[in-house]
Amino acid sequence: MGKDVTLLSLKEKNNRAKKMMLWFGLASLLMVFAGLTSAYIVSSSRDDWSAELELPTMFYISAIVIIVSSVTYIMAKKAIEVNKPKASLYWLVLTLGLGVLFIIMQFNGFAQLVSQGDYFTGPSSTIKSSYIYVLAGAHIVHVIAGIISLLVVLYNHLKDKYSATDFLGLSLGATFWHFLDLLWLYLVVFMTFVK
Repeated sequence: MGKDVTLLSLKEKNNRAKKMMLWFGLASLLMVFAGLTSAYIVSSSRDDWSAELELPTMFYISAIVIIVSSVTYIMAKKAIEVNKPKASLYWLVLTLGLGVLFIIMQFNGFAQLVSQGDYFTGPSSTIKSSYIYVLAGAHIVHVIAGIISLLVVLYNHLKDKYSATDFLGLSLGATFWHFLDLLWLYLVVFMTFVK
């Protein structure tokens, strides 16, 4: 009995440590993007700032896609909570598809920027266009990390590692995903209204 209690408390401590590591990681990501958006604001006072540059419509459409992907991840978590692993798998695969679609749409957004003459670097670039590429590109890198974490969740799900009483990995993956979704919404609103 004492051994079972010790194992349980070790598992609880391990789970708490994983949650804390995730929150520390999210806090550091938040600081990175706070620094980037602060630099954007400071640079917007420059004489060569291009206030008339508009965000590509694909960035707004991709915001809808990423919101829907958060909903599908929530549905996956709810399904596992009520012991419906097949439904959870379905929602996780749908979330993965939406994540990939989001990245494709981001690159289409970059193509829209190029077609309107707004480049990342070179004589046709502006400070503002460079910041838009950096902010969106940095977010894409983190969405790729989110997709990798989602693939790990899917792998563990297929190995039957989650149950209605034990789904920490899925829950942590969902928290990271929701953070990325909220971050993109913030960036779109920020870049739309901070001219």
